[in-house]
Amino acid sequence: MAPHRYTPTGSSAVRSESSSGAAPPGPYYGEPHKFDASFRGPIRKRSCTDVLCCLIFILVILSYVALGIVAWLHGDPRKVLHPTDSYGHFCGQKGTPNEGKPILFYFNLLKCTNPAVLINLQCPTTQMCVSRCPNRFTTYTEMQLQHKLGGGHWDYYRKFCKPGFNNPEKPVSQVLRDEDCPSMIVPSRPFLQRCLPDFTTLNGTVTVANRTRFHDALEIPRSVSDLQHAAKGITGLVDTKELGVKIVEDYANSWTWILIGLLMSLAVSLVFILLLRFTAGLLLWATILGVILLLAYGIWYCSNEWSQLQYKQGSEVAIVEVGLQTDLQVYLQLRQTWIIFLASLGAMELSILLVLIFLRRRVRVAITLLREASRAVGHIMSTLFFPVVTFLLLTVCVSYWAVTALYLASSGDAVYKVTSPDGSCPYVNSTCNPETFSRSNVSRSPLCLGSQCLFAFYGGETPYHRYLFLLQLSNLLVFFWLVNFSLALEQCTLAGAFASYYWARRKPQDIPSCPLFSSFSRTIRYHTGSLAFGALILAVVQLLRVTLEYVEQKLRGLDNSLSRFIMCCLRCCFWCLEKFIRYMNRNAYIMVAIYGKSFCTSAREAFFLLMRNVVRVAVLDRLTDFLLFLGKVLIAGSVGVVAFLFFNKKLPVLQEEVPSLNYCWVPVLTVAMGAYLIAHSFFNVYAMCVDTLFLCFCDDLERNDGSSERPYLMSPELHSILGKASQSR
Repeated sequence: MAPHRYTPTGSSAVRSESSSGAAPPGPYYGEPHKFDASFRGPIRKRSCTDVLCCLIFILVILSYVALGIVAWLHGDPRKVLHPTDSYGHFCGQKGTPNEGKPILFYFNLLKCTNPAVLINLQCPTTQMCVSRCPNRFTTYTEMQLQHKLGGGHWDYYRKFCKPGFNNPEKPVSQVLRDEDCPSMIVPSRPFLQRCLPDFTTLNGTVTVANRTRFHDALEIPRSVSDLQHAAKGITGLVDTKELGVKIVEDYANSWTWILIGLLMSLAVSLVFILLLRFTAGLLLWATILGVILLLAYGIWYCSNEWSQLQYKQGSEVAIVEVGLQTDLQVYLQLRQTWIIFLASLGAMELSILLVLIFLRRRVRVAITLLREASRAVGHIMSTLFFPVVTFLLLTVCVSYWAVTALYLASSGDAVYKVTSPDGSCPYVNSTCNPETFSRSNVSRSPLCLGSQCLFAFYGGETPYHRYLFLLQLSNLLVFFWLVNFSLALEQCTLAGAFASYYWARRKPQDIPSCPLFSSFSRTIRYHTGSLAFGALILAVVQLLRVTLEYVEQKLRGLDNSLSRFIMCCLRCCFWCLEKFIRYMNRNAYIMVAIYGKSFCTSAREAFFLLMRNVVRVAVLDRLTDFLLFLGKVLIAGSVGVVAFLFFNKKLPVLQEEVPSLNYCWVPVLTVAMGAYLIAHSFFNVYAMCVDTLFLCFCDDLERNDGSSERPYLMSPELHSILGKASQSR
């Protein structure tokens, strides 16, 4: 009796019942693989693929190193990290007149329109380095009056004038024209090494030195709102600074407990992985139940908090009315906050329940595939630690990119530009020389009275300086390329290791020794070009997305609905394109690891293989990711709940060990996010294993028919449940 041959209904290829072993071509989605009785896993005799791209990739890396060296030779990070006065000198630099003066002071802050101008040192006013910011309010006119009466105000005021100026009798109009001294000084405090107004709130009103209105040296009435407009967003930045200081304090006080929490999440993740090896089905169902119970607890807690705030005065205020607050406890006193939490958790709970009700059979299929993946990981445990290599590579890429970008941004010499108080000078923004400016035709022009030659930025006229922007774009593109290559290297290496497990006839006897190292060496030796090719395609799309974000920022101030609509559509399209390319690259790398073909060939074969099994892809791809996501949520949520109870002193045993904190959410969120990232690194190996086993399974169905001559290499359980899933679609 002829053996039964399983015909996959998810494939468009119709298998012949003859014993010739040849599979007819697939009429819709490419050709299935022809029968090869000698095929037993990743091909060992292979040749280099995408050699041209490999050579280009090596040349780009060498050029990237050269770019870093050139940027290092021309750049000076102090130009970005430290403020520079109007003469191009660093504040606080040793061996200069600015030694001991680390803070930058602006003569007329009202000429600066926003904080970005201040930080970029392009505010059209004289900038001087000072030892400390002013702590009192006074105008130049008031100082002259006090000086005539014998007061000592001049000794304090001259600290904020140009070095060498010592003529308090000079008329105010001439002083302001020559910008020898500021027209007024206001109480300020250093922020990013720059003196910015010290805004305070008095009875709900923003004041400076307890004033809301004042007059400058020319008796022009001013208000605090003028200063706020000149330094738009400064109050928020100062609050952010204070928030940052408190967060640093919290980290300093709780870092040991945060480390304990992260180690706990590492231990929980390892235990979870080990339990998956032996009780995958039971553990995954327990994970689903645990997430449901965890969300149910969150729903109960939020409803309880909401009910307690129902009769509390002031809790009915909307979040929009409160605005941005650095103290998150303010939001927890509002009913609307807990309603949002309650609705979010309820939606998640309902979604999970609907998935379990309507896709329960598909969930069983996904659990079976994860059980098979746990066996593969159990036989190749070294794969769990390969993400450490990827982490180190990504750390090198990010560090090199950041340092190169910093040195590129600080390349060049000091460039001085002509500035005018009223902007009427025709030479405004033209290059000038501060040493000869007083004798130039610009300073003598009637239209340029009061104009100055001030430091603007660092740059130059050489080709290197003219193309700095393009060099920064190149730096960003190569950074994306290297990051995607590092991720591709991990995916291809893991795929080769797990494919060697699947195609082993006898497990684990036929699994090659050191499969992970063998896969890694094959990938580096033969397929660097293929990985670089796929990584380059993704990097170009990512660069285009960054460019669109930049263009949108530039167009944000324009009231043009059509342009905003077009930009929104483009962003959505490129986001979808990036997701699609990332998914196809992942499957292409699996085919590269197994068959050793070029990137384009592997991508085409992976695409057609997935399309011939599109029903299985739809069933398994999202559900396995869903189950793995639930595992991450369970680990992060469990560790996060323990951290929440500990830092809120709700664990009686450890109440005395809780450190004093400004914000308890700082260590709680750090532990929860760290736990999620740790769990993600482990579960990402599982996700790669599932994808590899699934492609091998689909290929196995096309290569073999389950007969004694052509037996399936999948496990009987996997064949049984996936076959049923196919037939019941």
